[in-house]
Amino acid sequence: MKKKSTINFTVTLDENHIPENIEWIASDTGEEGEKSAKALMISLWDEKENNTLRMDLWTKKMMIDEMQHFFMQSLITMSDVYERATNDTDIANEIREFGKTVGEKMVNKKIG
Repeated sequence: MKKKSTINFTVTLDENHIPENIEWIASDTGEEGEKSAKALMISLWDEKENNTLRMDLWTKKMMIDEMQHFFMQSLITMSDVYERATNDTDIANEIREFGKTVGEKMVNKKIG
């Protein structure tokens, strides 16, 4: 029998449909109870439509500096995933460098 895992997200919205809370739980974490998050980005490949579907949510509690950090880390993580999936180190390094450059620009923009 094949093993199945589940990941569930619960998003609480305010009266204007803006996320106030994001909670998640995954069956394979080995931990009990939901965990809280301020933001999430989910990308799914729709094989029938040959297209990427995505969901981007963040709560009112997410500060701009946290979003900048989240974005930079996500770009760098995407380079790691791309490299593992394709073995294309050159492009992965370009994505990684782009993430670092964008991160430096975010930091400098805050200071300047």
